[in-house]
Amino acid sequence: MRRTALVVGLLAAVACATTPYTRRSQLILISAEQETKLGAQAYQEVLAKSRLERSSAVVQPIEAVGQRIARVVNRPDFHWQFTVIDDPKQQNAFALPGGKVAVYTGILPVAQTTAGLAVVLGHEIGHVVARHGAERISQGLVAQVGGSMLGALLGSGPSANMVLAAYGLGAQLGVLLPFSRTQESEADHIGLLLMARAGYDPHAAVAFWQRMERTGGSGPPEYLATHPSHGTREQQLRAWLPEALPYFEAATPAPDEPLPGVASAATRRRDRC
Repeated sequence: MRRTALVVGLLAAVACATTPYTRRSQLILISAEQETKLGAQAYQEVLAKSRLERSSAVVQPIEAVGQRIARVVNRPDFHWQFTVIDDPKQQNAFALPGGKVAVYTGILPVAQTTAGLAVVLGHEIGHVVARHGAERISQGLVAQVGGSMLGALLGSGPSANMVLAAYGLGAQLGVLLPFSRTQESEADHIGLLLMARAGYDPHAAVAFWQRMERTGGSGPPEYLATHPSHGTREQQLRAWLPEALPYFEAATPAPDEPLPGVASAATRRRDRC
């Protein structure tokens, strides 16, 4: 066990990074180039299995809002790409390292307007600029080091298998999932500041999560979830508003317009139910 702690400690000593805006210390064990390559590969794999939205009425606002927020990030090394996946039942979006972002059409009725869309895209862009993908990979590498060393110490047999199974669950609940919630909250925080800097009213973030709470069903207990509860997110966003509002007041106001694709997306969702 002391050997495991020593290895993890040495890794932390040589691979410490800091997130923008929130200034949280991170363990990053892979380079930005490796991270971007993995992100691009995973992005293409997901898109190859998905049905892409082709309507310019739906795609253009997402591209416009995404690029507006990306400009305030000022990271020319990121190759921002915003893709829309036609899945009305999926109220979600995701981001991968290097600036690859995808939005599912199912979240558009919740976003409602370009400001609501800025909440979604600001959050996803927050994941990218904070290098959460690289951090999660690094956490997995550390967990593998701990698991392999524990296996070597225990040997084989039923007792060893039970302990290893418990270790796996403990690593997931005690290290990986809580960190994921930390990253989700951090992406909310950074995304709020980015959307405000891009000229979108940060109050829209609170309204977005209120709508999401009304449309969502019951989820797993918060301690087993990879995302904070909707109520927790609303409380945190309200607490961060005083930090975000000066950015919004200093920015050129962005238009807040209804999303033209919302009606058609909602209709397709009803047709497929």
